[in-house]
Amino acid sequence: MPKLRLHTFAMSLDGYAAGVDQDLEHPLGVGGRLLHEWAFETATFGGAGTGIDEDFVARGEVGIGATIMGRNMFGPIRGEWGDDEWRGWWGDNPPYHHDVFVLTHFPHEPIEMDGGTTFHFTDDDIETVLKRAFDAANGQDVRLGGGASTVRQYWRAGLIDEAHIPIVPVLLGRGERVFDDLGDALDDYEVAEVVSSPTVTHVRIVKRR
Repeated sequence: MPKLRLHTFAMSLDGYAAGVDQDLEHPLGVGGRLLHEWAFETATFGGAGTGIDEDFVARGEVGIGATIMGRNMFGPIRGEWGDDEWRGWWGDNPPYHHDVFVLTHFPHEPIEMDGGTTFHFTDDDIETVLKRAFDAANGQDVRLGGGASTVRQYWRAGLIDEAHIPIVPVLLGRGERVFDDLGDALDDYEVAEVVSSPTVTHVRIVKRR
């Protein structure tokens, strides 16, 4: 049965998944890039790194047929869209190559990109968006891309099946957290794997069946 998977969603040692003040200069928020420098070194992300980190990152790319993300992950624009110049952080050929559903309070016409990526902007509820994503994935899994607010919504609803959380040994001190205000939503989950490399600790969390 297809799953909703959260992969390579890095977090600081003090629990922050993004820095504050996301903008064009700081796509991941102030200090947020520190959470992903290890990943940029892996072969999957364009570096030369192999080993444990590459294994986990590469695993997250397998069997994904659609992606869900929040508007903050798509770009720094807030409120009404205005002009149509902004088309995401990733250039003309984003790395998704499938349908991407962007949660927003301001729906927008789809944007078709090179390489098979189409961004759909929707204000549907999260369950409806997930159903649309599973339909688009055509039997494959759906990846939950982030950011933190979007992940919290899906975790609070118990809809995430599997999560890969790399814990990065840095302290951000402020930013966006994932594991706050989830109530009893985590009662149905357990830690299935903990593996450390010289740069990061990989934690895999799964939903109890």
